[in-house]
Amino acid sequence: MAYLDELELFPRLRKASASWNQYVAHPFVDGIRDGSLPENAFRHYLAQDYLFLIQFARAYALAAYKADTLGDIRDAAAGMSAIVDTEMSLHVEYCAGWGLREAEMEALPEASATMAYTRYVLEKGNQGDLLDLYVALAPCVIGYGEIGARLSSDPGTTRDGNAYTPWIEMYAGEDYQPAARAHAETLDRLWQSRAGGARLDELCRTFDEATRLEVDFWQMGLDAA
Repeated sequence: MAYLDELELFPRLRKASASWNQYVAHPFVDGIRDGSLPENAFRHYLAQDYLFLIQFARAYALAAYKADTLGDIRDAAAGMSAIVDTEMSLHVEYCAGWGLREAEMEALPEASATMAYTRYVLEKGNQGDLLDLYVALAPCVIGYGEIGARLSSDPGTTRDGNAYTPWIEMYAGEDYQPAARAHAETLDRLWQSRAGGARLDELCRTFDEATRLEVDFWQMGLDAA
């Protein structure tokens, strides 16, 4: 994902975050890389991720409400559609291979880590503007793209016999990478139109707080092992 370094805002956010490396190199991620992650941990994460995606669809609906231009509304609508019409279907299909049925996942209570991050994102969006919301979403949307690309290109990643290889390929593939790229480019556009240097510290703080909540989401899965 070298293209990220060509942008203005995201590299600043990532560099300023004390939590970023803890997120992208979390033991949960390392367990995916070498196939050592306990299956119960991954199964618990998948079920919570289903509930997570529902709240993120709401976040994109909020983005449409917060938008000032028709272009921003269309971007938000496309993000919500990508989750509701595409990603949820793929996720449900993938989860079925792990013995998880949609009705069962929908009936589950949200874990504390799921509620903490998703409600944080929605609260940031409600309190702030569209840029605040997209910054809070960025650790997930862009971070999964970075993790997928990193694991896919890592010669130390176990592929043969690794139950998590399809997950790696999903986030490293051409279905997901453009979504991560588009989010990073939207961040830059909003940064240029809505912000200046005076907001950078505030945005970095939001990004790091959201990243710490992503770390907790990995840990939630690992603790279920």
